[in-house]
Amino acid sequence: MQRNSHYRTVLISLIATLILGIANAQVIQLNAKNNSVDYQKLARIDSVVNEYVDKKWLAGAVSIIIKDNQLVQYRGYGYADIESKKPMHKDQIFRIMSQTKAVTSVGIMILYEQGKLLLDEPIWHFIPEFRNPVVLDKFNDADTTYTTVPAKRDITFRDLLTHTSGIDYADIGGSKVSAIYAKNKIPSGLGYFNADLLERMKTMARLPLSFQPGEKWQYGLNTDLLGCLIEVISGMTLDNFFRKNIFEPLGMKDTYFNVPASKANRLATVYTEDSVGNIIRWSHTFRNIDPDYPLMNTTYFSGGAGLSSTAFDYAVFMQMLLNGGLYNGRRILSKRSVEMMTSNQLKGEMFGDSGMGLGFGLTSAMDEAKGGRYSGSFAWGGYYGTSYWADPKAKLVCLFMTQQNPNSHGDIHEKFEAILYSSLK
Repeated sequence: MQRNSHYRTVLISLIATLILGIANAQVIQLNAKNNSVDYQKLARIDSVVNEYVDKKWLAGAVSIIIKDNQLVQYRGYGYADIESKKPMHKDQIFRIMSQTKAVTSVGIMILYEQGKLLLDEPIWHFIPEFRNPVVLDKFNDADTTYTTVPAKRDITFRDLLTHTSGIDYADIGGSKVSAIYAKNKIPSGLGYFNADLLERMKTMARLPLSFQPGEKWQYGLNTDLLGCLIEVISGMTLDNFFRKNIFEPLGMKDTYFNVPASKANRLATVYTEDSVGNIIRWSHTFRNIDPDYPLMNTTYFSGGAGLSSTAFDYAVFMQMLLNGGLYNGRRILSKRSVEMMTSNQLKGEMFGDSGMGLGFGLTSAMDEAKGGRYSGSFAWGGYYGTSYWADPKAKLVCLFMTQQNPNSHGDIHEKFEAILYSSLK
């Protein structure tokens, strides 16, 4: 009897240890040393980034590297604000702009898993104004008048997730359709807008597409429209949907559309360059984007560009995806959905030599041969100089975040990556 009791105790202990081990494998370990990393080589990142700061090529940056769910590097460099000499702390909040797109794409996949939509379902089922779209035919540059032809098919969720719908980008787009958007006051999603998201998307629905759906890749307001569709389908604001379904379950405590006043001092200052490459402060009117937009209490939630976050918060989000949709015992997506999101969706060379998943750019075998990331890595970046990638083969999550556009010395991102991979044993 005593022997059986002893065996039960040992068995319970083993099960508890196993469960704890599985849980720990899902969570970023903060104090563990990774034996597959040469930390002396990794320290070269410090030297290179500090050199860029000293030469006034870079205001400041934050980098984070997660390997095998272990934090191996997390550091701030230079200045969050040059004028006041405020140092860049590692928990600085960044305007992550287009890094918002991955979060919105996950939101769509959550609704997909709930049976609320199908990826190849026409979006007009939820916003009827998108029924029977038209494509730009002839355009008059003098007065922006145009003619159209009918689209061969409707726009689907998959089209939006892969930027193959024919929808253009307002302001930052270079096409004729972008000029039509400007005339019809379609917001870019960059900065603050006092507008109604659904009403603006309905207006965009009546405007021509740049090309036939599914026939090309072109960066556009696809993910802003996906954010609007999340609001329509869920009956929640995008802000609340993200909070309930992604941020709170993952413990992302510093990711917002509207940064609280109590955290305003953690926002890094945004910089640009003058005509000779000197770093200067981004003014309140430059490119029609006031950098104070995270503090303006917007209700126009841009699923393509509206969020602000920290390197660590976003690393948690990416680690969840690298874990197959699971983090700290909370399942955000199924493993299969993550596999779909990180699989190439495009035919031929529609996205160059690389691939495009459902919300991510993908590293191809040809990309891998050129160095750095292994094939299957998924990545994107943000307008103000933030970048991220996750590498399933190397079990890496990496971010290098700045608030500077343009940056004549943006090759710092590539050097960060080169040093990192050279440090892996």
